[in-house]
Amino acid sequence: MLTEAKVDVTFYAFSAGVNAVPLMAVILTICSKIPSLRPIAILLSSDGDIDIDQPALANAQATPKPDPAKAREIVTQVCAACHGADGSSPTSANPSLAGMPADYITTQLAHFKAGIRQNAIMQGMSSTLSDADMVSLGAYFAGQKPKLLEAKDASLAREGQRLWRAGDAANGVPACSACHGPTGAGLPRNYPRLSGQWSDYTLAQLKAFKSGERGMDKGGKDVNGQIMVGVVRGMSEAQMKALADYAQGLR
Repeated sequence: MLTEAKVDVTFYAFSAGVNAVPLMAVILTICSKIPSLRPIAILLSSDGDIDIDQPALANAQATPKPDPAKAREIVTQVCAACHGADGSSPTSANPSLAGMPADYITTQLAHFKAGIRQNAIMQGMSSTLSDADMVSLGAYFAGQKPKLLEAKDASLAREGQRLWRAGDAANGVPACSACHGPTGAGLPRNYPRLSGQWSDYTLAQLKAFKSGERGMDKGGKDVNGQIMVGVVRGMSEAQMKALADYAQGLR
């Protein structure tokens, strides 16, 4: 019932657009105060019009200003080997970060450092980063131009396009475009850019959400991860592959 209600209200919010903001503000305020409903508040606030606090940085009360010079230094010394100096990863095992929403990158770095998101390499890389460093890196990669990729399989991509735009109502899978945008550019704070992302990486993350490897931290702090766990629950592996391939070639 909760999942169905979440999807129904989300689709209403997106279809109603700006006129829904006053009503949604009331709904979000109520949901954000109830722990079991907080994931819905975060999901519905993802369009950027309404802000729901989602603590990530250790000292989130005063968000530091980005320092481009410091970001370039860290990227050159640490990030470039896996993610590319311009945010375009040279290998499909690692995500491309160019054009990713800045706040999303900052949040993920904070989650790695805090152990909310598990990855031995990234936990090590983020362990020495300050809040200011994370904000600066988010801004740096958000400002890089993403490289365009092509889908690998046209027939697979067509199925992925159908799921991206309309979802699979019979199995409780909402349209990906509702949160990641029609062009896959992502939405500030909460949802990453998937357009032009390596399909192998996207597929690996979808599988991680389904297995509970990602989005199921014991403290329940990865709210968006919890939402993704629910999203992929009804997906088959074939559907995951189709979506990943479509997203890789999405413009």
